[in-house]
Amino acid sequence: MKRLKEFNIPFVGLKLGKHHFEYKIEQAFFEHFEYDDFNDVDVSVDVELEKKTTLLELHFKISGWVNVNCDLTNEPYNQDINSTFSLVVKFGEEYNDEHIDILIVPHGTYEINIQQYIYELIILAVPAKRVHPGIKDGSLNSDILKKLEELSPKLKETKEKEEDIDPRWNTLKKLLTDK
Repeated sequence: MKRLKEFNIPFVGLKLGKHHFEYKIEQAFFEHFEYDDFNDVDVSVDVELEKKTTLLELHFKISGWVNVNCDLTNEPYNQDINSTFSLVVKFGEEYNDEHIDILIVPHGTYEINIQQYIYELIILAVPAKRVHPGIKDGSLNSDILKKLEELSPKLKETKEKEEDIDPRWNTLKKLLTDK
């Protein structure tokens, strides 16, 4: 996967302290990753990099929406997403990204690419089950939804009548209530 240059953060020239970076993520970003579950994307990413003497702390905050298809009706809708993530970048002998929130880069590294972290943060912010909000509030008027309701099994109310119960059970129930 080719790295996108706009997501490189050259931290060598930065002073100690906090630095802010902002990114606007659109559909082209996900086309680069060959990810086609989203119809459209409008996400803002705020990254706060805190440079310390021996490590870097990155705090990601995303907010926006992705246009996805509903799992029930296949109707497209905008799913709001908001998420945060913190990453600690340490320096070591060799590159190591085995831990979720710790990245070890070799000594002498002068920049870090954050495109993979942004990609994963957005993907994981989308719910696993995508349900159109119109289904929940009843405002969605869809042929597919009508057909699903028509074909869904109807629950029959089964009321047991007293005469259907074996009289021996009634005698046993009296034992529970007797004191």
